[in-house]
Amino acid sequence: MSTMNISLPETLRSFVDSQVSEGDYGSSSEHVRELLHNERDRLRLRELILDGMASELSTGPMDVQYFDKLRKHISATRAL
Repeated sequence: MSTMNISLPETLRSFVDSQVSEGDYGSSSEHVRELLHNERDRLRLRELILDGMASELSTGPMDVQYFDKLRKHISATRAL
């Protein structure tokens, strides 16, 4: 694992320190790593949503038939 030094305003530093002191995280590095993982996951989810909206599956209302078609598409994709 590599090291990166970052500068934070005092308010953010206090927030990170409070999360660590409350026992939610073992260190400030652990907290920042989780925040970065969450941001990466959020961006990936956004990309998947936009891809889905642009696909042929996104035509029409999001009703029972839509979700049936989506399940079939996912099952077919997993089978590959």
